[in-house]
Amino acid sequence: MSIILNKVSMIGDKAKASQFIEKLKGKNPVFVCTIANTKTAMVPGITVAGAVPEIVKCTPPADAELIYYGECKCISGIPATPDGKPTPAIITLSALRLANIPLFIVEAGCEVKPNAPYISINIPSPGDNIQNGRALDRDIVERAMNYAEIIGRNFAEIADYLVLGESIPAGTTTALGVLMSLGIDARGKVSSSMPDNPHEIKNKVVEEGMKAAGIKMGSLKDDPIGAISTLGDPMMVSVTGMTLGAAQKVPVILAGGTQMTAIVALISRIRPNVLRNVAVGTTNYIVEDKTSSIGWLINKSANIPIFGADPGLGESKKEGLRAYAHGFVREGVGAGGVTLAAMLKSKGKITTDVIKAEIERNYEKIVESRLKNLTRP
Repeated sequence: MSIILNKVSMIGDKAKASQFIEKLKGKNPVFVCTIANTKTAMVPGITVAGAVPEIVKCTPPADAELIYYGECKCISGIPATPDGKPTPAIITLSALRLANIPLFIVEAGCEVKPNAPYISINIPSPGDNIQNGRALDRDIVERAMNYAEIIGRNFAEIADYLVLGESIPAGTTTALGVLMSLGIDARGKVSSSMPDNPHEIKNKVVEEGMKAAGIKMGSLKDDPIGAISTLGDPMMVSVTGMTLGAAQKVPVILAGGTQMTAIVALISRIRPNVLRNVAVGTTNYIVEDKTSSIGWLINKSANIPIFGADPGLGESKKEGLRAYAHGFVREGVGAGGVTLAAMLKSKGKITTDVIKAEIERNYEKIVESRLKNLTRP
C-alpha cells in the first residue's frame, strides 16, 4: 500500500479508503470527462478559467481537444489563467498517456462544441446564470440525467472502474448554490482556481439566485432535480447520472474538487446506496487548501473515501507548474483522479516523480515551444 499510495493523502475512514484502493490495484479504468458551460462564469471575478472572458466559453472544448490531441483546435494555444498558468488538462493528458487509460468526452451544454469525438446527452445550451434563479429547464435535466445514467451503465460493462472528471468554468459557484439549496451551508468552504478565493462574490451570486427563485437554504433538500434546475449546471446532470448508472456495478472515482461534493450530495438524496461504491479523487492542492474544506462538505452527505494525489508540481523546475502548489488552478479536467488511477493501474510503477517528469515534458512541448515560436523575429 505504501508504494501504491506514493504521496497520496486520504481523508476519512482509513480502513474504508484502503479497501477501496485494494479493489482497484492493477485494474483497468476508463476516464470520462464531462465538458459544459454555465453563464454564471460571466460574473466578473468569479473564475480565471481562461485568459479573457471571451475565451472562458472555449475552455471546456479546448480542454477536451488537449487531452485527445496534445493541442487545442478551437483556440490558439491552451486554456490558461490571465497570467499564463496552464490548464490542469496538461496533468490529465500526462497521466492518461503514461498509464494508457482510455478517454471519452461527454458534451453537456457547451457553448462551443469540441473539434474532437464526444458523446452528447442532448442538453441544447449552457446553463443560465444562477443569479436569475433558474439554471436549466427541469424536463431537460430529467431527460439528460436519464441519458447519462444509460451511458454510465454501459461504460460499466467495459471497464473495471470509471474515473469521472469535469471541465466547467464557475463550477464551484454552482456547487455552492446546489449545496445551499439542499441544506448544506457551504459558504466559505468551496474551492477556487485563485489563491484569493472570491467567497464574497460566490456567496452574493448564490444569495441573489435564491432570492430570485424564492427559496432559502434547505428549501430543496428533498428535491435534488429542482436543486440542479434552480442553482446548478449541466455538468452536474451528466456526472450524477453516469455515477448512478455505473456505481451499481463498478467502483467510481469522482475526479474533481468541491464540484464533486455537490454530486455526492445530490446522489445521497436520489439513490444513496450507490455511494458505497464511490470515492472522490482530487489533487493534494485541494485537500490542503486552507480556503476550502472538501472533507467537511463530503461528510455532510456521506462517509466515502477522499484521496488527494500529488502530481509533484511544487518541486517542478517550471515556474508555471509550481504555481499549482501556491494556490493557482489546483484541480480540474479530472487531474487528481486520473493521477491516482495512473498510479493504481501501474501498481505503483508510475509515481509522483514519474508523473511530474511527464508533465514537465508536455509543458515544454505544448506551452514553452509555442511561446518560443511567438517570440521569434
